[in-house]
Amino acid sequence: MDLIERTRLFVTGVLEGEPSTHDMSHIERVERTCIKIYEKEGGDLHTLRLAALLHDVGIVKEHKEGGNHAEYSAEIAREFLEQNGADQELVDHVVSCILSHRFSRGIQAESIEAKILQDADRIDALGAVGIFRSLVSMGALRALKQTIGTVKETSMNAYTEDPFDGFYDYMERKPFRIPERLNTKTAKEIAEQRLAIMRTYLEQLKEETS
Repeated sequence: MDLIERTRLFVTGVLEGEPSTHDMSHIERVERTCIKIYEKEGGDLHTLRLAALLHDVGIVKEHKEGGNHAEYSAEIAREFLEQNGADQELVDHVVSCILSHRFSRGIQAESIEAKILQDADRIDALGAVGIFRSLVSMGALRALKQTIGTVKETSMNAYTEDPFDGFYDYMERKPFRIPERLNTKTAKEIAEQRLAIMRTYLEQLKEETS
């Protein structure tokens, strides 16, 4: 079994039962989008796929302890890759990509691989999937607050008394700001197509709830 598939198996095990939208389906969508962007923008595909597979592996620890899952993911990725014989240059590159991927931290990506990972992760918050993920995530965050008391400070709109208010606030703060924070031309083209779906949905939602 090659390193990519060992990594996939490892992450699948860690994220089994993950209640939020940082689950294995998200991981593999990001991986596919990374490949799609790579085909036009270039980079090192091996590094990119490893970074995509490992970029959210620390989310379980964040749910339990708070903190920043990008930092946890980078720590876990480093340990896993070193234990599985990856050379130090590859390990450092993957870790660098993971540390810069998170939207709310606003960290500038340096390498083309880091830029593509940022873009692919952000694109997964757009379109029909983006709407679905935002609603599932809000429900999961509200449930985690009720059950174990964890509050995600970067997602306070999940806890509003009226969930519609929280959803509208989220939409204003994140999806429609994403295009201006994308790195590649390919990602911007994909994003615009997905935002058209979100605009139509919001117009209909506002009409039905007004």
